[in-house]
Amino acid sequence: MLGCRRAVSVIFAGSLCGCRRLSMAKSKFEYVRDFEADDTCLPNCWIVVRLDGRNFHRFSEEHEFKKPNDDRALNLMTKCAQTVMEELEDIAIAYGQSDEYSFIFKKKSRWFKRRASKFMTHVVSQFASSYVFYWKNYFKDQELLYPPGFDGRIVLYPSNQNLKDYLSWRQADCHINNLYNTVFWMLVQRSGLTPVQAQERLRGTLAGDKNEILFSEFNINYNNEPLMYRKGTVLIWQKTNEVTTKKIKLPEEAEEKEVEVTRTRTKIVPLHCDIIGDQFWEEYPEILAEDS
Repeated sequence: MLGCRRAVSVIFAGSLCGCRRLSMAKSKFEYVRDFEADDTCLPNCWIVVRLDGRNFHRFSEEHEFKKPNDDRALNLMTKCAQTVMEELEDIAIAYGQSDEYSFIFKKKSRWFKRRASKFMTHVVSQFASSYVFYWKNYFKDQELLYPPGFDGRIVLYPSNQNLKDYLSWRQADCHINNLYNTVFWMLVQRSGLTPVQAQERLRGTLAGDKNEILFSEFNINYNNEPLMYRKGTVLIWQKTNEVTTKKIKLPEEAEEKEVEVTRTRTKIVPLHCDIIGDQFWEEYPEILAEDS
């Protein structure tokens, strides 16, 4: 009986292999490929993949995020973005704030033949899986109650100025939202207003009005708030020197000797700085370089 089982298993395995070979060969059903849309991104354009948390207002409430900013959540987002940059090729720079991150692929990237669907699905799936995987590292006392969702979109920008304006737009959005949220939650948490009352209080106010409320009522100078909250996070590649200790044995010496070895590595560095002005781009010209 044992021999029969082995024979059957071999035949079954062989039939499976045969099916796989047939599926790869040409057949009369292959015409269905003609229905696939051509989603190749235009050449010589910056490819921007921006992802956003799906229904993250509810997600943050149920997981008890601190208001107006939760360092755990922001640092987890950045960790996920770093993982995306390490795993996927040709990302020149990334920018994130709140529950969103933008990944900018190089203009000359030929990754996956510049297919938009590949760019978007790989970025979103890698980010979402990393969020679940690294959750416990940042939320040690908070159980992940259900999987988070992220959606993505792709936009092409033909010129360097277009790309710089896009990133400036996202950073300006970070400032506007964070200023509003900072005042809003101060009114709720420290003045005892309800969320509806706080909304009414802030209706029609300008940036100067919000700054005045923070300073006069809560003794908060908004310009002294952490840069990560006000500016978001920029991820770039940078060459850094790492010094390690290595044991070597010299020819004329009997014992091993410890020596310091310096190695240059390219790693992802998070920055919290202004990217709207020219200073950032003058300091890191390699980001926009054609041959980078």
